[in-house]
Amino acid sequence: MIRSVLIAPLVCAGLLAPLATPAAAQDRTAEDIFVEANLLSVFYHEMGHALIDVMRLPVFGQEEDAADVASVLLIDAIFDAESALDLAYDSSLGFAAEAMWEEEMRLEPAFWGVHGSSEQRFYNTVCLFYGADPEGRDDFAADMDLPEARAETCEEEYILAEESWGPVLDELFGAEGPEMDLQILGGSDLIIALMAEEVAYLNDTMRLPEPVTVSVEECGEINAFYIPDDQVILMCTEYEDYLRELFRLSEG
Repeated sequence: MIRSVLIAPLVCAGLLAPLATPAAAQDRTAEDIFVEANLLSVFYHEMGHALIDVMRLPVFGQEEDAADVASVLLIDAIFDAESALDLAYDSSLGFAAEAMWEEEMRLEPAFWGVHGSSEQRFYNTVCLFYGADPEGRDDFAADMDLPEARAETCEEEYILAEESWGPVLDELFGAEGPEMDLQILGGSDLIIALMAEEVAYLNDTMRLPEPVTVSVEECGEINAFYIPDDQVILMCTEYEDYLRELFRLSEG
C-alpha cells in the first residue's frame, strides 16, 4: 500500500522559498509543511535505529549514517513517487537550514560527534534520493545544486543501499509480529496527529520481530532518540519549535 501526503516541497535558491501547495492542503502553511516533512525524516531515521536493534543488523561504519540511509529508503518505499520527492526536498533542506542556524549561532563543527555535518547530511540525502531515479529526478538534483562529480556516483550509492536495506524491509512488510505502540505524553496537535498517522499506517503494513513504542513527550532538549534498553523511539516535543525556527531563519 503506497501512500501520498499533502506536502509541497520548498526549493532552494540560496534560501528556502515555498512553492504552490496542493489544494487540499491550503489550510496548512508552508512552515507547517516544512515541519511535518522534517519530523517524518527524523522519525524514520529513528526507525532505522530501531530496526538495527530489534533485527540485530550488522552495521559496518557509523550507525548514524546507516540510520540516515534507512530514513531515505523507508520514505521512498512507503510513499508514492511524488510525495517521496516532496519529502526529499524538505528533509534535505532541513539539513541546509540547520547548517545556516549553526553558522548564525557561531557553533564550531563537532568533529568528535557521531553525526556527520549538516552540509554532508544534506548532500548525502540529495544524492541517495536522486540515485533512486536519476532520469526522473534530474530536476531535483539541479534544484539542490548537486555537483556533477557527486551525481555521477549516486545511482551506484542507491543500488548499494537498496541491496543492503531492501531484504530487511521486504522481511518486515506483511510479516507477523507485535504492533508498534504509541504513547502521547505531550506535544502539539501537529506532532501528535503526525505520529499517530505514521504508527497506524506502519501497524497496517509491517511488523517488527519485537515490540517498539513511539513516545511523544517533552525531553528538556531538542532531539529525538531511539532507546535500545526500552525499545522506544522518543520524539521530543521541543523538536517542532526548533524546526519552526529553522524555517523562519531560512526565509530571512
